[in-house]
Amino acid sequence: MVDAAVFQSIAPCSQELPQMMAAAADGLGSIALDTTQLNMSVTDPTAWATAMNNLGMVPVGLPGQQLVSDSICVPGFDPGLNMMTGITPINPMIPGLGLVPPPPPTEVAVVKEIIHCKSCTLFPQNPNLPPPSTRERPPGCKTVFVGGLPENATEEIIQEVFEQCGDITAIRKSKKNFCHIRFAEEFMVDKAIYLSGYRMRLGSSTDKKDSGRLHVDFAQARDDFYEWECKQRMRAREERHRRKLEEDRLRPPSPPAIMHYSEHEAALLAEKLKDDSKFSEAITVLLSWIERGEVNRRSANQFYSMVQSANSHVRRLMNEKATHEQEMEEAKENFKNALTGILTQFEQIVAVFNASTRQKAWDHFSKAQRKNIDIWRKHSEELRNAQSEQLMGIRREEEMEMSDDENCDSPTKKMRVDESVDRGHILEIRASEGESLPPLLSLEAQTKAAALAAQAYALKEENDSLRWQLDAYRNEVELLKQEKEQLFRTEENLTKDQQLQFLQQTMQGMQQQLLAIQEELNNKKSELEQAKEEQSHTQALLKVLQEQEINVLTVALVNQDRENNSEKRIQGLKSEKEALLIGIISTFLHVHPFGANIEYLWSYMQQLDSKISANEIEMLLMRLPRMFKQEFTGVGATLEKRWKLCAFEGIKTT
Repeated sequence: MVDAAVFQSIAPCSQELPQMMAAAADGLGSIALDTTQLNMSVTDPTAWATAMNNLGMVPVGLPGQQLVSDSICVPGFDPGLNMMTGITPINPMIPGLGLVPPPPPTEVAVVKEIIHCKSCTLFPQNPNLPPPSTRERPPGCKTVFVGGLPENATEEIIQEVFEQCGDITAIRKSKKNFCHIRFAEEFMVDKAIYLSGYRMRLGSSTDKKDSGRLHVDFAQARDDFYEWECKQRMRAREERHRRKLEEDRLRPPSPPAIMHYSEHEAALLAEKLKDDSKFSEAITVLLSWIERGEVNRRSANQFYSMVQSANSHVRRLMNEKATHEQEMEEAKENFKNALTGILTQFEQIVAVFNASTRQKAWDHFSKAQRKNIDIWRKHSEELRNAQSEQLMGIRREEEMEMSDDENCDSPTKKMRVDESVDRGHILEIRASEGESLPPLLSLEAQTKAAALAAQAYALKEENDSLRWQLDAYRNEVELLKQEKEQLFRTEENLTKDQQLQFLQQTMQGMQQQLLAIQEELNNKKSELEQAKEEQSHTQALLKVLQEQEINVLTVALVNQDRENNSEKRIQGLKSEKEALLIGIISTFLHVHPFGANIEYLWSYMQQLDSKISANEIEMLLMRLPRMFKQEFTGVGATLEKRWKLCAFEGIKTT
């Protein structure tokens, strides 16, 4: 047995040890090694030589020679007990610890050591050989397949070897030198895989039945998969529970439950309605009680008192609003005063810049300084203008608010003010004209009249200013109306222009259509004239042929047939255009010996004459049956009509 900590001391001699093991496995003889590098004493040289001979390896060195370093072969090994002394037992359930070291990382070369057990010895494979292959690891794998066991290996020996990897729950051994081992945890499987490739020798026997090469691989077991699925479902349940707790934590709190109505609760609620801090909570309870229908003849008085308390809270709210409005007015006034101070400072700064730009000081500045001063002056003027506009806007808002407050007065008050203004005005006029006031008027009445006169004069000035503002608003409205009319006119002009463009386009299209129709008429007239000329020519030829005499009957019959054919052709051809079409069609069909349908032929002819139609071509082909014939090709849905050139067939037959 070798402790996991022992394997960490192999690194200094990791380069020499693979060479030594490879030479021993190949039987290359003894290897002379430096005693400073290999300082391990063998406690029982005869047992070591026997084990090496059983593997077919030549013993290295003399009896008692140090083979490997003491860091590899653990001191305190008792050959009589086949166990190591002085080492405390290690719990194999602890991950990362155990008698079999965990597999090293892939970047570092794997250096395996001889493992001594009570009933057997495990020898590592040649390090130059490739590592043993393994299958893909199944999910939740706790079972391994162990092959290559010696024939005489028992379950006790297998358990003795593999219990170093961890707790074994079951061993299923077969008669064919393999078994399945199930461990308690998944990480123990990795330790068992580390033993793959080791050669197992039972005792010191040289019999073939007592030796074998271990092959350890992952095994797919239903119990492992079932436990893995159970763990996955448990993790999913835990995740769902965690998410639910998180959602419950983030969910907004539900409104508090409202108690049922009772006289005691109503008395407590009436006290809460009088308290400003608990009013919002109490008013919701009162509303829910009223909506539930708790108001009846017995509880009407209590509810009336609670509603009265709610009404009294209105005055508190209005007082609070008034205080807030006063605070807002004070804040506005403070802001206006501060803005005025800022504006005055801006004016002073602008005055400084204007003084700097005058000729006396401006000539002494450099070009760069002048540029900077000019930029600063423009920036300060823009800021000054913005601040002044903001201040003027605040003043306009105040004037509008004052005018709204005055307009909101009652009509009776306005009538009283107007009457007092009229009386004061009359008194003022009489006083200005030198008339003495009536003796019945006392001094107090005269002072009142003078005050009314002053108030009337102020109202008159305000009325004039309002009249001027009204005139300005009327002018703005008229300007807006004029701009709107201009916009409507421009839109109407645009629509008219669009309509004219559309009409011009339609007229151009109609003119083009008329020109095309005239061209067609001229073409038809020329075709008619050509047809008349051809008809007169054919009539003259007929007269000439009728005058000729036929001497031989056979020649006459042949000539008669030829004349009939010529007559048919001449009668079939109406114009030079048709003759040209027949020539082109015959050339096209000659190039296509298997024929062509009428659509294919029409698409080809349309490239030459875009005005020709498929019906016209088909009628022309049907008029010349000895020159063109129609055949059907295909079966069922692929049935198709094709035209072929048959003029050469008629020549061959004749």
